[in-house]
Amino acid sequence: MLRLVILGSIFLIMDCNSTNLSYEQTGYFSKIILDYIHQSNQLAPFYQHPATTEGIRAAIQSRQAVQPNRTLLVKELQKQYESVQTSAAVQQNIEQLLQPNTFTITTAHQPAIFTGHLYFVYKILHVIKIAHQLKKDMPEFNFVPVFWMGSEDADLDELGHIYLGGEKLVWETKQTGAVGRMKTTGLDQLIHRIEGELSVQPYGAALIQLLRDCYLQSTDIQTATFKLINALFAEYGLVVIVPDSASLKRVMHPVFEDDLLHQGPAQQVQKTIDELERHYKVQAHPRPVNLFYLKDEVRELIEPLNGHYHVRNTKIQFSKEEILAELKAHPERFSPNVILRGLYQEMLLPNIAFIGGGGETAYWLELKGLFDYYKVPFPVLVLRNSFLVVEKKWQEKIQRMGLQPKDFFQTEQQLLTHLVSRQKNGELKLKQELEATVQLYTLLKNKAAAVDQSLLQHVEALQARTIKPLQELEKKLLRAEKRKYESEQRQIQAVRSALFPQGGLQERIDNFMPWYAQWGPDFIQNIYNHSHTTNPVFTILEC
Repeated sequence: MLRLVILGSIFLIMDCNSTNLSYEQTGYFSKIILDYIHQSNQLAPFYQHPATTEGIRAAIQSRQAVQPNRTLLVKELQKQYESVQTSAAVQQNIEQLLQPNTFTITTAHQPAIFTGHLYFVYKILHVIKIAHQLKKDMPEFNFVPVFWMGSEDADLDELGHIYLGGEKLVWETKQTGAVGRMKTTGLDQLIHRIEGELSVQPYGAALIQLLRDCYLQSTDIQTATFKLINALFAEYGLVVIVPDSASLKRVMHPVFEDDLLHQGPAQQVQKTIDELERHYKVQAHPRPVNLFYLKDEVRELIEPLNGHYHVRNTKIQFSKEEILAELKAHPERFSPNVILRGLYQEMLLPNIAFIGGGGETAYWLELKGLFDYYKVPFPVLVLRNSFLVVEKKWQEKIQRMGLQPKDFFQTEQQLLTHLVSRQKNGELKLKQELEATVQLYTLLKNKAAAVDQSLLQHVEALQARTIKPLQELEKKLLRAEKRKYESEQRQIQAVRSALFPQGGLQERIDNFMPWYAQWGPDFIQNIYNHSHTTNPVFTILEC
């Protein structure tokens, strides 16, 4: 590993080797996602363009025919960036959005504190990598990477914690409503806890200062998240947009009104779900009204009942005339749920591709009929990149066991069986004995058949009763031998717990901060370097 010495301090230069696995090999992805990757015929009716270069070109043609209000978009972005110092690349990308040959590549996520899980960073770098690559491939167009902040999400249980060193750190607050609008009060305690863990790392002090600047100098979570994302990714040209805006939501007025009065979105999505459910488990279901009422510390579903519109879990209600007047005067008080969020995004942006995880991709496949109904171009759906980052200390342990990082996608027992069988050179296998038994009974069946064909069934039954105990004996021999390998089992447990925290994928549990504290911006750059565009593979990084 390379080392750079500056002013007496040792800074490590991150140098990673990569190994790619298919998504099937990992065992962590659903049938619908695997079928989508392989462009199964069953899924063909549920998306517009494949996730290929040809699909991107087709999406550009579709988007050229249906242009959003670019002036409104740029004006709002410039307003949102007024209080943030950003890069020339971001400023240029915002200005280019005025041009009809400029298109966006978008990903989205809620404002989880301190970015939440690793995949938050991975999906952002994926949109950046695709945008940069497309500019090289199609220089006649401009491509802007965009992060759409789902700041109106109210699920604090999901967004208000991180895992650090295996410990769950929870933001203790009694605030309710949209997480993005919540004040950052109380996060100073979590930052202090993170400082104790990470300040000793080469970039730890700089990271802690960044968290203080972003979170303790901001009035709310969405502003803090905006600042943090900008600080980490502005040099790559990433544009962040906060859609919680009255001027932006006016674009959705016809859709919101249709949802309230006629339940048009629910009807369209349900038609698609009925077809999709023939083969797959669906990710999200529409409601009669797919809007939340968003005001102060309230974000609750709007439910039509007895000719009125009730805001669930509150005493707020509207008549038909009142809710239409409220929508016209205060569009910012209406928040789309998962069924309408993607449509809002695509009506506002000149978007051609959406990058999302397995769950996001699955629910987008429910939405094509909705997009067709409102005559909005459906973007190319690209499954986000996935990584497993393996540190040097774990690489060394894995090598000493004669294994590879990719082997650890197996269960603990499968790994131990592999290890024991290899070290015993197949001594515990009764392959020869079983083969000899089969040969013996083949001879017996031939003799029996020569005497009386009806004896064959009796001999086959004898064979089954003989072979089954031998197979059971083989399993018992392996189990008995495994008990002698307590040290190896502990090593397997330690490695697997580190690489697959809580038995799940690293990217769905761990946070980026320990990696950034150790490697600094080099961690971001390495993920970017190893990010793929539309080639769906799972990447193991040995760093």
